[in-house]
Amino acid sequence: METNIHYPTDSSLLGDGVRVLTRAMKKIARIAGEVGTKLRDRSRSVKFRILEIGRAARSKGDQGKERIKQAYKRLLDSTGRVVGQAKRFCKEIAQGVKRSRDVLQQAALEGLRKELEIILPRVRQVMFQARERVFNGNTHVDGKLVSIFEPSTEVIRKGKASKPTEFGKMVKIQESENQIITDFEVYGSRPSDSDLVIPALDSHLRMLGRAPRLMAGDAAFFSARNEAEAKQKGVKRVCIPSRSTKSAARKQEQRTRWFKQGQKWRTGCEGRISVLKRRHGLNRCRYKGDHGMNRWTGLGVIADNLINIGRAIENQ
Repeated sequence: METNIHYPTDSSLLGDGVRVLTRAMKKIARIAGEVGTKLRDRSRSVKFRILEIGRAARSKGDQGKERIKQAYKRLLDSTGRVVGQAKRFCKEIAQGVKRSRDVLQQAALEGLRKELEIILPRVRQVMFQARERVFNGNTHVDGKLVSIFEPSTEVIRKGKASKPTEFGKMVKIQESENQIITDFEVYGSRPSDSDLVIPALDSHLRMLGRAPRLMAGDAAFFSARNEAEAKQKGVKRVCIPSRSTKSAARKQEQRTRWFKQGQKWRTGCEGRISVLKRRHGLNRCRYKGDHGMNRWTGLGVIADNLINIGRAIENQ
């Protein structure tokens, strides 16, 4: 599921950081007045640098690359000055240089200082990864940010032709008979699919008190260990294909009727994901933060289950 962010580029992220820091400092200046560090608004020059980078990116060749580097150098310089100014604003609020006699206004100043302290390290991280990418050619930076506002967003590449790169969180949807979702989970960092099989089975056992007769998944979930452990826990038929097997017996098993029917049922589960996205908004999370992502997913699952439980009761 995607987080509610724009497509990230280093220049747009730097622009976001400058805009948020400048907006907070303007509010501080209105409350505290003309004391301490004077605010210099660099938003206009940063905007021009971002447009310059966009124009230079359209031209191919060494000349275009050099123009991009020069534009990024000026953009990073302007952003660094805004960051330095924001640090001084934080320090002066803490020292009492920028203050207000009104209790509510002083509380607002403290809140703005905390906002700056949250955003500042994120902007510095974006500056670091921009320097690494543009000047050193390093695109794999530890702690890479793709959003100032949703810092936990991950870069997810699933090989889709229409959308090769997505930005959000990996969500597990676990479905049983009658299209009822029995469990979901939003992962902080993307796990390996094969690591999810046994925890999913354990969740099913805790909730329903019995092992399923058949458990199906696509080839990414396969491992011999998972299959053996699932059968040990009481699953009679494990319908997870192994594409790299060289065993004739295994290939024969995957051609049996029950295995093919299990895979057809598994393919039908893909429709559940599509319905959750189209009907219940799980294509993009409109809430903020990790708690918001869990809440948004849970509400979509509850809404879908109410519909399907109602249909199951009606058909009895």
